[in-house]
Amino acid sequence: MAQPSNQKTVSVYFYIPNIIGYIRVIMNCVAFALCYYQKTLFTILYFVSFCCDALDGWLARKFNQVSTFGAVLDMVTDRVSTACLLAVLSQLYRPGLIFLALLGLDIASHWLQMYSSFLSGKTSHKDVKDSTNWLFKLYYGNRMFMAFCCVGSEVLYIILYVLADEKYESLFEVYAYALGQKSLLSLLFLLASIGCAIKQVVNVIQMKSAADACVYHDMKRST
Repeated sequence: MAQPSNQKTVSVYFYIPNIIGYIRVIMNCVAFALCYYQKTLFTILYFVSFCCDALDGWLARKFNQVSTFGAVLDMVTDRVSTACLLAVLSQLYRPGLIFLALLGLDIASHWLQMYSSFLSGKTSHKDVKDSTNWLFKLYYGNRMFMAFCCVGSEVLYIILYVLADEKYESLFEVYAYALGQKSLLSLLFLLASIGCAIKQVVNVIQMKSAADACVYHDMKRST
């Protein structure tokens, strides 16, 4: 099989959306290095990095610079940054096991989905047209719905990070405080919680569907 030229390989590395991906990695590294000391700076850097996630996808389509490397870079950056934030939250709140469970679910479901997609010969882990679950198909088939769930999850985690202090070590106390404010914060917190809850349900469905696809692949190989 012919190998791609070195010039072509280098050009993919320097696609505009991939450069933005590298900047996101740097911003996240700086943010988490300061997360226990500079809450405001962390929040700004993390949120800007999250917003760039949508920007790089738009630029990839606009300049026809969609690449497998870019898709993997984007997904790995998303998963690692979310995992790190959940790990931080597990240190700030009790019970911390809730955040560690969400961390494990997020990584396991996306890794299984990516792996099963390659086994099935699909070009994207977002190709779920053959799924029989309506929520799963809606999540990956409707950009607005996916954005609501993903943004909701990240906004919820950021709000919990900002509200964390010595006064509120219990997650349930913070929920009671945020929802009882009767302000824009409580509305935002409620919407973010709904989006996050739906995303966790989708993660469970995704993990089960991906596991089924792997088993089906094994059964086809053995026949």
